Amino acid sequence: MINEIKEDAKSRMAKCVEATKNQMAKVRTGRAHPSLLDSIKVPYYGTPTPLKQVGNVSIEDSRTLAITVFDTTMIAAVEKAIMSSDLGLNPMSAGTTIRIPLPALTEERRKDLIKVVRAEAENGRIAVRNVRRDANSDVKALEKEKECTEDDVRRTEDEIQKFTDAHIKQIDEILAAKEAELMEV
Repeated sequence: MINEIKEDAKSRMAKCVEATKNQMAKVRTGRAHPSLLDSIKVPYYGTPTPLKQVGNVSIEDSRTLAITVFDTTMIAAVEKAIMSSDLGLNPMSAGTTIRIPLPALTEERRKDLIKVVRAEAENGRIAVRNVRRDANSDVKALEKEKECTEDDVRRTEDEIQKFTDAHIKQIDEILAAKEAELMEV
């Protein structure tokens, strides 16, 4: 039973790290990257469909994304979806290709984005700590039910703390990489 609790905690902490990484990928740096548009949904025959299922997103140069839409009747809908997203991008269509130039970031905007990234990292750390708290309370409940000893509880709490430290370290590494990426000119 204790091993199940530890494995559950480990997998949930890994999911927290992955979610934090995904949230940080949405923060736009000055560099073009196809994952920037992953959160955009396009109405395709009445159904919200991810952009990468409607067209091919590629990097034209370091500051421009290009989208080749599979169905040419969808070009206007794709442009509208990109403009209405909260990314602040302005698409331009040229025949079957939509080009999205990414404006350079100002120093002030970079600092704002670093604050956003740090807040995301803190949310990730909080999520990992919540998993630790849940796992520790599950182990203590086992002790109350006399299914494990006090030594087992201490040993398990120490292991869960090691998992927590390792996952928080991963989040901090992701944060440091994203901050470095944001401060590049």
